Amino acid sequence: DYPRDKVIHELFEEQVKRTPDNIAVVFEGKKLTYRELNEKSNQLARVLRDKGVKPDSIVSIMIERSLEMITGIFGILKAGGAYLPLDPKYPRDRINFMLQDSGARVLLTQHQFKESIGDIEIETIIIDDAGTYKGNSSNPEKINNPKDLAYVIYTSGTTGVPKGVMIEHQSLINRLNWMQKKYPISEGDIILQKTAYTFDVSVWEIFWWSLQGAGVCMLIPGGEKDPQMIVEVIERNKVTTMHFVPSMLSTFLDSIDKSEEIKKLQSLRQVFASGEALTVNHVNAFNKLFGKTVTNLYNLYGPTEATIDVSYFDCPKGKEIEIVPIGKPIDNTWLYVCNKSH
Repeated sequence: DYPRDKVIHELFEEQVKRTPDNIAVVFEGKKLTYRELNEKSNQLARVLRDKGVKPDSIVSIMIERSLEMITGIFGILKAGGAYLPLDPKYPRDRINFMLQDSGARVLLTQHQFKESIGDIEIETIIIDDAGTYKGNSSNPEKINNPKDLAYVIYTSGTTGVPKGVMIEHQSLINRLNWMQKKYPISEGDIILQKTAYTFDVSVWEIFWWSLQGAGVCMLIPGGEKDPQMIVEVIERNKVTTMHFVPSMLSTFLDSIDKSEEIKKLQSLRQVFASGEALTVNHVNAFNKLFGKTVTNLYNLYGPTEATIDVSYFDCPKGKEIEIVPIGKPIDNTWLYVCNKSH
């Protein structure tokens, strides 16, 4: 079972009441408590509602990883809308296509990207403008139901034309509820948010912590490509939970000095891998470095359309394996094993 009658920002607001002074978000030495994040996103939500945002309205957000990224996403949800992440580095034609195809009427962005919007005709809100956050900071009236959209993420599509995958609150809550039950985190945990928010892995990085009183550390833009920076951020912020695409996990493991670097990663408890096939070589390399630590590796698998992941496999530490399976289905999900004719 899971909270079938709730929406994601409603669960966040319940957590704010429980842990208002806990640190919610950390980015480059700046911090927001649960109360501060809630109040700023409430103010933004009212601005968005004044622009006509309502349930199933798609609100685009084009921003770099920052405190404002989290505030913007929560503000969109609290307004009643669904967020559509856009990479500022996308070509202008791709951004135009996604805005037109989605029917988005409002765009949240930062000052630095205002000029890059060019002649796109869309209502624009500058999210890092202090003037955006004024007025009533209490929780807006809830207008969503669990079957409303929470987010839209565009994938490449089998035809080469991007397609928008629409995900509802209820399926996201089921996914997060399962993850908390299987791999629980608590108020002392810190998740590292390093996945580009245009990929659905980012979704659990963005929301999971907010339902448990934990925190999220936002890696600086581009930092996800720098293994040494990742090590430093894990050590400095006592990160406990993070994700790697297997190819980047391999690069990360290759860069770690077996003795000194591992000491810097002693806070790390859970490493999740998804997005590509996790191989036996990846698992063996991980175990070689982390075999005597508390850090465990988990393989997740799933298409964007099925809400991030549909299966999991806990990689063993103490024994050799011949393959790395995608494992068993998550809650309320069925996997069908088919032959050539079925």
